[in-house]
Amino acid sequence: MTIKSKTIQDGKIAIIELRGALIGDDLTDEFRDEVADYIEQGNKCMILNMKRVNYLNSSGIGALITAHTSYRKIGGEIKLIGLSSNIQNLMVITRLIEVFDAYETIEEAIKSFSTK
Repeated sequence: MTIKSKTIQDGKIAIIELRGALIGDDLTDEFRDEVADYIEQGNKCMILNMKRVNYLNSSGIGALITAHTSYRKIGGEIKLIGLSSNIQNLMVITRLIEVFDAYETIEEAIKSFSTK
């Protein structure tokens, strides 16, 4: 897995693009560290671009839940975009689709932050 991250709207929205498999390896730890860094910077709006995630196991799900919980504790939110049909099915089966807001495009996710 590789990770790319950036902020938009003067640092108000963090975007992390995940690529490959989220399976609990060193790169999953890198993802957790990246989330923690954004929280430390005071960021409260994050978008996880999952478009290029091809596999997600229980450790990866745990990393997503940890990120979600950490953001909720500070009054923030995480939105998911680009879920493949396999990942979306997994999110439905685990009922995480009820926990995370998921959108087709980054524009929809950005807009959802501004409506609150």
